Amino acid sequence: MADPSDSELRRLSESIKSWGKSLGFQQVGICDVDLTRHEDHLRRWLDKQMNGEMRYMSEHGMKRARPAELVPGTLRVISVRMDYLPPDASFARDLNNPATGYISRYALGRDYHKLMRQRLKQLGEKIRQATAELSYRPFVDSAPVLEHALAEKAGIGWTGKHSLTLSKEAGSWFFLGELFIDLPLPVDEPIEEGCGSCTACLTICPTNAIVEPYIVDARRCISYLTIELKGAIPEEFRPLLGNRIYGCDDCQLICPWNRYASITAEGDFHPRQQLKGRQLLELFNWDEQTFLKQTEGSAIRRIGHERWLRNIAVALGNAPYSEAVVQALEAKKAQVSDMVLEHIDWALSQQAEKAVTGPDRLTSRLIRSIEKGLPRDA
Repeated sequence: MADPSDSELRRLSESIKSWGKSLGFQQVGICDVDLTRHEDHLRRWLDKQMNGEMRYMSEHGMKRARPAELVPGTLRVISVRMDYLPPDASFARDLNNPATGYISRYALGRDYHKLMRQRLKQLGEKIRQATAELSYRPFVDSAPVLEHALAEKAGIGWTGKHSLTLSKEAGSWFFLGELFIDLPLPVDEPIEEGCGSCTACLTICPTNAIVEPYIVDARRCISYLTIELKGAIPEEFRPLLGNRIYGCDDCQLICPWNRYASITAEGDFHPRQQLKGRQLLELFNWDEQTFLKQTEGSAIRRIGHERWLRNIAVALGNAPYSEAVVQALEAKKAQVSDMVLEHIDWALSQQAEKAVTGPDRLTSRLIRSIEKGLPRDA
């Protein structure tokens, strides 16, 4: 069969964007596969070992920046955005309560990976039905893909100084997914960068992980330390974690563009009550069976019960002095691995110091700054 004409490809492109929105994607963009300008940046980042223990970032070399090597025959990438900001997000309220476990907003609802991958497969099938032949593969954090670079090139948004994709209409509270295809569809234009001289995300980062604009040293990032790192959290970073037990949203919370973030229409992304705003002591008392039950279908489950306890132990060490906290930490010592025990002992030393010096007073600078950057109803 003859190759489709330019006009047929244009019509198909318009249909793809319409189908994508009907499947729940708020934005759909299309780009080619030339990411050569991103290769030097990726190479320098890897050479400095800023990926930490995330060896999967380096195992595939530059294939991450070469979609046609990852999936031979790929001519275009369809990049999609799915919003996840829920009503009544109350970010700052949770972060301001040191007795509460703060969980990154993206992880409070259903794990987005399977949901988005299934929607992308449905989009691929719709395209296949409209064409004589088509090869496609969907990706949602499931392969060496430079998703932010592709989203930028497809016009979904620009790459912010915190390295996340930003949109004037949606801020950064959204997930990204990609569909690799072998059709030469017309491509979209990138949009103008909107960060300007703002450096709020660099200033607010508790661990100074954004070492310079657009470069994040994962080894310092709280999301990396609480999710990706498998061993002990370096002691220098433990006091800086505060009550963050899974991920961190600070660089997004402070971003002025998130004042315009859209509320998600996807009910599966709404927070689960057993996870949001729960007391640290309650979460610390979960045994492994309870942890698995309460995190079923959640991205949190991937860290496992051991790292869950590790993270909460650090948060309890950072909490104001409490006899209940000390008792809970002591009671858990005989039940945990050596790695978790190290963090419990550290937490107990922090509690002992506070018992002598008096309860610590959390700085209000972070909270005031974050609240200024939130929508009125957040």
